[in-house]
Amino acid sequence: MLTDFERKVLRILYNYSSGRRRLPTIHELTVKTGKGDRAVMAALETLITTEYIHWEDKSDTANILILEGWERDSEKPKLPNIVPVANPNNTDYWTQY
Repeated sequence: MLTDFERKVLRILYNYSSGRRRLPTIHELTVKTGKGDRAVMAALETLITTEYIHWEDKSDTANILILEGWERDSEKPKLPNIVPVANPNNTDYWTQY
């Protein structure tokens, strides 16, 4: 399972590439995430080892290949199934607020 920061870096990479047709530089990633170079590089290394991205030539972030843009469903935390009790007349909104 990815940490929030690793998930954030992955989403920035994906959104940046689809919106600007290029990948962000390390500097741009540090600006977007608010973290330093080491934290960004560590997140990128984790994304490589978990096979979300492929990055052979690490001289430039333009060489990153995004394999998956979202966290895998099997790794997401499961939420309990809570079914809300609905008012059959659906008047709660108008009468109680």
